[in-house]
Amino acid sequence: MSPTGLTGHRQTRDHAAVAVVCDKARQAFQKWRSLSVSERVRYLRKLRLYMVQHLEHLAEEICRDTGKVPVEAITADILTVLDALRHTEKHAVHVLSERSMPTPILLFGKKSYVEYQPRGVVLVISPWNYPLQLAVIPVISALAAGNSVILKPSEVTPGVGHLIEKLFFEAGFPQDVVQVVHGDGKTGAALVAQKPDYIFFTGSVSTGKKIQQEAAKHLIPTTLELGGKDPMIVCEDAPLERAVHGAIWGGITNSGQVCMSVERIYVHRSHYQSFVERLVEEVNKLQEGRDGDDDVGRMTSSAQIEIVREHVQEALDRGARMLAGRPPLEWEGERIPPIVLVDVTRDMKIMREETFGPVLPVMPFDSEEEAVRLANDSPYGLSASVWSRDLSRAKKLASRIEAGNVVINDVIITVANHHLPFGGIKESGIGRYHGSAGLQTFCHQKSVMVDRGRRSKEVNWYPYRGKFPLFKRLLQQYFGERTYWFGLVRSYLQLLRKSR
Repeated sequence: MSPTGLTGHRQTRDHAAVAVVCDKARQAFQKWRSLSVSERVRYLRKLRLYMVQHLEHLAEEICRDTGKVPVEAITADILTVLDALRHTEKHAVHVLSERSMPTPILLFGKKSYVEYQPRGVVLVISPWNYPLQLAVIPVISALAAGNSVILKPSEVTPGVGHLIEKLFFEAGFPQDVVQVVHGDGKTGAALVAQKPDYIFFTGSVSTGKKIQQEAAKHLIPTTLELGGKDPMIVCEDAPLERAVHGAIWGGITNSGQVCMSVERIYVHRSHYQSFVERLVEEVNKLQEGRDGDDDVGRMTSSAQIEIVREHVQEALDRGARMLAGRPPLEWEGERIPPIVLVDVTRDMKIMREETFGPVLPVMPFDSEEEAVRLANDSPYGLSASVWSRDLSRAKKLASRIEAGNVVINDVIITVANHHLPFGGIKESGIGRYHGSAGLQTFCHQKSVMVDRGRRSKEVNWYPYRGKFPLFKRLLQQYFGERTYWFGLVRSYLQLLRKSR
């Protein structure tokens, strides 16, 4: 037995080969779904233990393929997967168990419950910026729910794609329950055309819209985790030193190639100058390289470098000033030195479009109203952060921000809490994963009601003769300003007699 999947470039044009993979997934689904949740979880435990035994090798492969520094590979890609596995092991049985539900009093004598059943074949299309985390976490959620999975990892990081294939093989998952299909966008399109039962996509807004359009033709449900342009609001009472360091890590980690990166910084004017000065000082201390003690690695995608170049150059051409970093013409190879920009305006690309690079643009604001207006002035709504020592004030501000995730006095970390649902609003995506919702989203929720079958008829069944005034009185007694329980019971008993 060998790892299942397609390799090389051939499959990007071979729709027949993709169809074979989908057929195998449907066959494997029938056996996998028959296992109990606890039996599926045992496979996930094997995967977790295998990963722990090979941590250094996993980190090396991720660094080689993405250009990350080792600390980022082990904390942001590997740690989050291990935590997701343990969370699923601990909670999946409870979250996916049959759940008793209340039954209205007017349906007296019946019982109600919800059961969670797998959807079938789940297609996961994952990106290159966190190629392990953003592929494996939705895969394990879909597996725990009883689905078979086809994973199409990014062609930009093929090494990690093959690594994931090996992980599931070495963990001993049944054949074809997880298949990894390697290829480019044409391969992804071919897989969507096979009409999987669910699609989970993480990537750009433009590609997400195309997938949604194709899925809609066949009413295939989707979860779309798309881009962000995340704002950071630094109030006048913020812990300034912490905010500076938070902005740097939130905007520069993984060379800014994070959907939840800090991409817009709004600082109260009273602290704007001191914040910027401290920001520049600390950014200039960052060490670029690829070794264990380095802070900033290389960019993963050459195409992304050009987008960052365009955004920075446009800002400079329109009057922005660069206080840290180097102008685009001075960039060399795949590294972009961390950049701080000031004198930016809200209509510049650097403040409107997803940059996805190590750039920190900073603007001042004068009031909370202005800060909220600036933060919400975006087609995106993935994440945001609010910085203030007054937590009551910070929570009120957080509630006014249009985003799926908000952090107070920190950045990015909601995605690392697997108890919380994660996802965006507006053009940042559709749906949620992580938490209970992250498991149940890969299920059909089936509502079941049970009657013991002791009565020959229900009160609302035929014949209707003489029942209208009784139903009218029952509704008035139950749904009126006050509930008249004695009259309600009497009306119901009269209906029962009419139904004999």
